[in-house]
Amino acid sequence: MSEQGVQVPRALASGPSAFIPAKEILKGGPNQDVLIESFLSLGRVDHISMVMAMHPAYLCCFLKTQHALLEMDGPLPRHWRHYIAVMAAARHHCSYLVQQHSAGYLEAGGEESWLSGLEHAPAKLRSLQTLNKLLAHRPWLITQQHIQELVCPGAEPRWSLAELIHAVVLMAHAHSLCSFVWGCGLNPEPDHIGGYTFQPPSLSHSPHSPAHSPAHEDGRHELADGAVEVEVLMKRMVELQQQQEEECTQEEMVTRFERERSESIPTAVVRGAPPDLVLRLVEEPEFRYEDFAPRGEQAPPTMRAQDYSWEDHGFSLLNRLLPDMGQLLDENFQIVCNLTYHRMAMHEGVDTHTLRKALWNYIHCLYGIRYDDYDYGSVNVLLERSLKVFVKTMACHPEQTTARIYHSFWRHFRHSEKVHANLIVMEARLQAALLYILRAITHYMR
Repeated sequence: MSEQGVQVPRALASGPSAFIPAKEILKGGPNQDVLIESFLSLGRVDHISMVMAMHPAYLCCFLKTQHALLEMDGPLPRHWRHYIAVMAAARHHCSYLVQQHSAGYLEAGGEESWLSGLEHAPAKLRSLQTLNKLLAHRPWLITQQHIQELVCPGAEPRWSLAELIHAVVLMAHAHSLCSFVWGCGLNPEPDHIGGYTFQPPSLSHSPHSPAHSPAHEDGRHELADGAVEVEVLMKRMVELQQQQEEECTQEEMVTRFERERSESIPTAVVRGAPPDLVLRLVEEPEFRYEDFAPRGEQAPPTMRAQDYSWEDHGFSLLNRLLPDMGQLLDENFQIVCNLTYHRMAMHEGVDTHTLRKALWNYIHCLYGIRYDDYDYGSVNVLLERSLKVFVKTMACHPEQTTARIYHSFWRHFRHSEKVHANLIVMEARLQAALLYILRAITHYMR
């Protein structure tokens, strides 16, 4: 074709991720069945599926949940579902998901003009903007008043509870998926803006993957440091498991939670302005995450898991308002929490339960959710500072994630283990946001 004067696009990236070498993603041969399932569900095997396929059991559940949200029978029309996902992804400047759902929106028969700015969308969709920004950045501020304004008789435009629950699950799902996309450094798809070029390849530049990974100036020194970190972490995990029986007063448990919640963890990088295709779909772009409890300031009341939890409250309410969705999401949460290969870095036969639980509970701590029966001292023991920087950036400011932040933690671990950490952050963040919105709906329904 190029010989006939037709410009042929060329993919810019050599793999799905700018952080993870393609050979690592394909190591051991990805599970063919799950990739076929992805192809049948999406019409392609996208970069999200290729990276998640490092954990096939999780990918199967994820695809089932996403398919139910976007394609199965439900209260919202298909093109609205994709448009709501576009609005949600734009909050985190996630061009990848904005483009993916824009394509899904157009394929479902949506009007192209809606994508040129929120002002072109129906008032009913625009009325979601307050919940969208709160869910994305500060879900603890959501109250029953926000629900009432949308669903009570006389609200204009009015949402039914079933429509609203479908919309908020879509938004929370897209927000948390932004964390995964940024946290794994996913490259644009070959047909996305930024994913291809018409320029011929330069002899001096091989395809980039990654283009902006940090240079490791002293590889041997870094590997030695990484090996020491693994040994220290292994020792701490064993010590913690042996100390499980030690009693701790409730006051001390609360103090340790407050210490974690108010710890200053910098997320220093600020990216430039997002592309126009994203910015025109964001209202109040300056509204961002703020620490749940900044030092010296009055914090909102902590959500005690004993007062409102997923297992006892959120799950049944969601299943009632959006049949089967509670069950699907619960499977995702269970799989990601229990997923283990009994190995850690170069060690085999390792029980990683305490580490996985510390990660999950730390993310909920950042969102102001406390478990009375959990000792938050474990978080400080098991999560070193560079890991906390990565987790907080990914959970709260995903658009600020960089290759340097990704490569700085767990330097001796496999990439698949880092992807597992990404999945835990994504699902823990999703559950935290859902707990706040479902609690508000519960209060409204009383």
